[in-house]
Amino acid sequence: MKYLVYTLIAFGFWLLFTFNLSIQNIIVGLVISILTVVFLGSYFVADVGKLGQPLRYYWFIVYVFIFAWECLKANLDVAYRILQVNMPIEPGIVKVKTVLKTDVARATLANSITMTPGTITIDMKDDTLFVHWIYVPSGNPTEYTHQVVGRFEKYIKKIFE
Repeated sequence: MKYLVYTLIAFGFWLLFTFNLSIQNIIVGLVISILTVVFLGSYFVADVGKLGQPLRYYWFIVYVFIFAWECLKANLDVAYRILQVNMPIEPGIVKVKTVLKTDVARATLANSITMTPGTITIDMKDDTLFVHWIYVPSGNPTEYTHQVVGRFEKYIKKIFE
């Protein structure tokens, strides 16, 4: 059953990436999806039971909009800092704790932080992320943890845990 779900997900991504509904594209997409799952399926996420819960898809859609908004704000912030004559930056590496328990959720959080301009996740050990940040506004760990992780963590938890 899980291989069927994997194949359908891979085929769905194929259709999204190619954006072509010709019969040749559909056949090639199915063949590639099947071959991918046959050869790489054992490396995929083990628990696909959560994929059948529609509320997770709702939270994923909400997360996409939240992520897009945060990226837009971060782009404007980085552009502001670059265009200023005195370059108001306070770079630093912050140690951030997360409440996420699964590896997939933590990796999604780390990648979300990295894809947001001005931040990059350097390392991840258990429930701790080390993030390089272009502007660390304070030395208070609670405050900067909320600013870096708080915007994504609650949605990622609803999607993956």
